[in-house]
This record gives sequence, C-alpha cells and structure tokens, in this order.
Amino acid sequence: MRPIPLASLLPSGFDPKTCKLHCAVFNGENYPIDVLANDPAEWQRWNSWRAEKNDFNRQFIFALAQDRHDPTLWLFGGTWEVTGRRPEPRTYSYDVVPRDDLMGPFVRRLYIRLHLAGRQRRRTMESCLDEMTVSSILEEAFVGDPFPGHDRINHTLADLQIIVSQQRPDWRIALEHMKGVYVIHDQTTGARYVGSAYGDTGIWQRWSTYAATLHGNNVGLKELVLDKGDDYFRMNMKFALLEFWSMRTDDAHVLQRESYWKEVLHARSLGHNKN
Repeated sequence: MRPIPLASLLPSGFDPKTCKLHCAVFNGENYPIDVLANDPAEWQRWNSWRAEKNDFNRQFIFALAQDRHDPTLWLFGGTWEVTGRRPEPRTYSYDVVPRDDLMGPFVRRLYIRLHLAGRQRRRTMESCLDEMTVSSILEEAFVGDPFPGHDRINHTLADLQIIVSQQRPDWRIALEHMKGVYVIHDQTTGARYVGSAYGDTGIWQRWSTYAATLHGNNVGLKELVLDKGDDYFRMNMKFALLEFWSMRTDDAHVLQRESYWKEVLHARSLGHNKN
C-alpha cells in the first residue's frame, strides 16, 4: 500500500511556504512527546524558544514531537501562529498562539513519518513536505506510552511521576493489586536499591509514594537525593520489577525474595540499601 502524503490532509488553501517545521527532539532532560502529552503550557514554551538565529521567521510553526522509540516518527503538536518576535537569542523570544482551525483535530492524534537528515530541526515546510507521510491517526489523543507489561517496565522516576499524576488506568489496574520486588537503578553510577511492596500496599501505591517524595522514605535514597538533587534523581533513577505476585502471596515470601535480590545485586555493599 502506498503511503498517504501529509499534503493530502492539509487544509484547502494552506500554503506550506508560510510555515516553518519545528521537529522537536530530546533536549537532554525531557522527551518532546511527553511534554506535548502532559504539559500544554511547557509545550507552548518549546515552540516559543529562539536559538541563535531567527528560525521561526514565518507566519506559522508546524510543530512535531519526535517519538521516544522511533526517530523517524513524529506526533503532530499543532499549528502555531507567531504573533510577535523579539531579537534576544537563547530565550523565549516568540509569541505564539495555537491555530485550532489549522488541523486542530489532529493534534496529539496524527503520527507523521519523516526521515530527517542532518542536525537542523527547524526547516522550511515546503522542503520536507514531499517526504512527509501519514503513519497513523489515533482514535484518542496521545497521553503517553501504554503499560508495557510487568516484565518490561524500565522507566525513570520522572516517567512514573507523570503516570501517577495522570492516574493512568492501564498502569494503575496492572499494579495496584500486585505485591512485588523492584529495583531502582542509577543510570549514571549503576548503583541499585532493592525494595518491595507487601502487606496492604500494592506496587502502584508504593511507587506513588516515590512519585510524591522521590526517595520513598528510604534512608539510603534520602541521602542520594540530598547529595545529587531532585532533578538528578528524577532523570537518572529507573524502576523495574524483579518479581511480582497477587495480593494473596504471603508477606514472608515477598521479604525473602527481597533479601535474595539484595544479595544478588549487591544492593547493600555497592548500592543504596542500608539493611
């Protein structure tokens, strides 16, 4: 089947020469697709940022957020009209407003395929339009990656904070009635912390505590937060499940397995566990 050109979806009379593409990519802290899905005000700021050059020098910005997993896949982030420009570089020098009349129903629903060569992420739209095709159109607006399965969780604390704040039903249903042993690993140092959810506390409730406090009231993790700071902790500490069971599982078994994993992963001698 031949791909559907993006041009076939553009409004009648829309001139791509009035538009600049903004192909937003990971900025070292946040993935643009997460910002688009979860923080409209911050996404607007992403589209008002001026670098050294006056890149957004046309009437409109056609905004795209790169997918986390496929660099050739982009989620449509709206058409923005530039209503004001200031000359100051490396700050929010553009005034932008969303134009919902220009493909508004496709925001956070339209996935576009574009193989973007080079490092320039702000392009004239007409230079790329022939290469832009429709990959898919979601029935509902994108709110984040779906629950991947208990054995495929590998998410940062920042990811979990978004999931918990949204009370994502797929995640909550999968985790709230499960006991388990989990590991939190530092992507920079490799140091680990092993913990568990048992008693009346399911994994969802336990991890919600981390989302609220960062450290989950654990002594070793509190020390790390104090030493490295909140932003380091949010971006570098990743969560994964080592084992998981129904709430009928005896707590003694959960605690035995937690102790086993602490030994296997050297979480006491080389990690952040203090007991």
